Parts: sequence; C-alpha cells; structure tokens
Amino acid sequence: MAKAGTQKTAGGDRRATGSGVAAADGCSAENAHAAAGATLAYYAANAEAFASSTASIEFSAVQERFEALLEPGARVLDFGCGSGRDAKRFAEAGFAVDAVDGSPELCRIAAEFTGLPVRCMRFEELSAVAEYDGIWACSSILHVPSAQLPALLTSMAVALRDDGVIYTSFKYGEGEGMRHGRYFSDFTEETFARLLDQVPVLREEDHWVSADVRPGREDERWLNVILRKVRV
Repeated sequence: MAKAGTQKTAGGDRRATGSGVAAADGCSAENAHAAAGATLAYYAANAEAFASSTASIEFSAVQERFEALLEPGARVLDFGCGSGRDAKRFAEAGFAVDAVDGSPELCRIAAEFTGLPVRCMRFEELSAVAEYDGIWACSSILHVPSAQLPALLTSMAVALRDDGVIYTSFKYGEGEGMRHGRYFSDFTEETFARLLDQVPVLREEDHWVSADVRPGREDERWLNVILRKVRV
C-alpha cells in the first residue's frame, strides 16, 4: 500500500451491522449471529442519539475526495447510510443516490433527514450487478468480521460498473470483536493489504490515516481507503 497521509477527519460509526458475523478467530455461527443481533440492537436502542451525534460532523474533505473520482450525475450507493449525512450531501451535489441501512430505526431517521427513500437492507443482501459508479461505505462495513469481508467486498465490486470506486473506513488498529455493544473489525495498512489480496477484482487507489475530531475521541484514528474495480 502507498504511504499513508494524515488528515483530521471523523466519519463516526454510522450504521448497524448488515451481516451475520463470524469472527476471524473461528467463533461459532451461533455466537456470530448473536453478535450481529447485538449490534443491531445497539442501533435500535440508540438510533436518535447516534444520528444526532453524527449528522452534523464536518466531513467535506473526504466527501470531496470521493466526489472528485466520479462523473457528474454518477450513481452512488450509500452502503450503511446511518443518519443520512453523506447521502444528503451527495444528492445535493447532483449525484443519483441510493441509500440503505440495516437498522429500520436509522432508515426512518435518514429518510426524514434527507428527503430520500432509504431502504432497509443488510449487507449480505446486496445483489446489484453493475449498477453503481461509486459505493460509499463510511464507517459501516467495519461491523463485519474480517473473515467475511473478502466476500462482501467482492459483492460490492460486482455492484460497481467498470472502473467504479469504493470509499470505506475502519478504526485503526488490530483485532476484532464486540466493544460497547457493537462488533468491530479494525485494520492497519498492512492488515488491510493482506485482506485485499483475497479480492483480486479490487485494487487500492489511495489510503490515509485520519484523526477523530469528535470531542473526547481525539486519540482515535481511522484507516480510510479508496478502492477501484479492475478487470480480471
């Protein structure tokens, strides 16, 4: 991977898990299902507070970086839209936006906030083929266990048109598991590069490490990645 830059941005953990989870350490299917349920339950119980804490986060530098890779009017999937902050921004910028989330509560909030239809869909339900020019997965697929991410990233690539792009982000670090009611998979540049080796249809175009600017969370860092679909 290219040398990472540093940029002070924070997307916030944005959505409920959309996948039945099975941790990389080989946790049982039963435990994996329980972890997914717990993450969804967290967002059900905290949807209003979560949305209000993330909807107004200043994230234009990263949004602009993603938009610069798209043609005017491009079709974008906000894959785990959370509060709807980014879907709203992209729609106002003239892109054709599909917004989805795994949490019915967040879907309702996002639809009200954006004025867009927001579909309740779990990650593994993605079945689109060559429909999107870009997929925005900001602080969303970090709730999927690392063992399942290659298959999910492949499905995301299938949903892209040729040369389409993906933006995604993860908490910076190593390890995975339940933390404060939600499942997280963390990555460094090196661990994500090894994961991406399992997804030959995608290549990394850029990555950088950002600091979280939310009050009280300044020590948290994020790995931001832009991927591009390639012909194989």
